[in-house]
Amino acid sequence: MKRILTAILLVFGVTLGVAACSTSSEPVGLAEGTVIIDVRTPGEFAGGHLEGALNIDVQSPDFAAQVSQLDPTKDYFIYCRSGNRSGQAMSQMSNMGFTSMINGGSVEQASNYSGIPVIN
Repeated sequence: MKRILTAILLVFGVTLGVAACSTSSEPVGLAEGTVIIDVRTPGEFAGGHLEGALNIDVQSPDFAAQVSQLDPTKDYFIYCRSGNRSGQAMSQMSNMGFTSMINGGSVEQASNYSGIPVIN
């Protein structure tokens, strides 16, 4: 039963991630108070990131410890280079009790979706 539920949640998460990466020509914007997380490496983050984003590297050994400092009741907008690592981060965060997350995809997709500029 646990495997079936895990599979359903995975499919649901992938579906949400794909839907969030739509290529709308108009920015949708984010709800007030949404926390923006860039899950790429610090080097990638330094090369350009969404204004106001936190950098929490999903590949870092202390990713879970850093995320545990966040409020699981808030809304989160998570992005990376392609949408793959943000999906991995969302999966881990979901297992930690986070429920309101959007996969922003790549930096460019996240900027287009949210209307938030990329800064260096």
